[in-house]
Amino acid sequence: MSILERLAELGISLPTPMKPVATYVPVSIAGKLAVVSGQLPAVDGKLAVTGKLGQTVSLEEGQYAARLCLINVLAQLNAALPNGLADIKQIVRLGGFIAAPAEFTQHAVVMNGASDLAVAIFGDAGRHARSTVGVPSLPLDAAVEVEALVELV
Repeated sequence: MSILERLAELGISLPTPMKPVATYVPVSIAGKLAVVSGQLPAVDGKLAVTGKLGQTVSLEEGQYAARLCLINVLAQLNAALPNGLADIKQIVRLGGFIAAPAEFTQHAVVMNGASDLAVAIFGDAGRHARSTVGVPSLPLDAAVEVEALVELV
């Protein structure tokens, strides 16, 4: 089953990738690695989850935001790679940034929204190393941002 077929089975369609909000490229390819710049929880080009975890954003909303971020990571890869998602061998690493106050401690649980989806889509090739960091704010008041390192075939 192709990755696009697996996405369809999960009820996911890839959006048009968002344009960068500053001076950077969405995907940088070096040899057999692709680095995807941080993606925000956007739907149809508009942020779907803004605010801070533990204040205006619930744990469930945070997980949804992380899931949306991963979908946007995949949209960027699909647009940047010659054969789209078929060029992905494995997800090597995800980095998650969670906007939250200092007392919030459930960062890893929020980031599971992205990690669980990666495994659901890619199986064992979706199991990855990960860092999850709490930050006081993110661009455009996003609640979550996710970046990725992917090995290519």
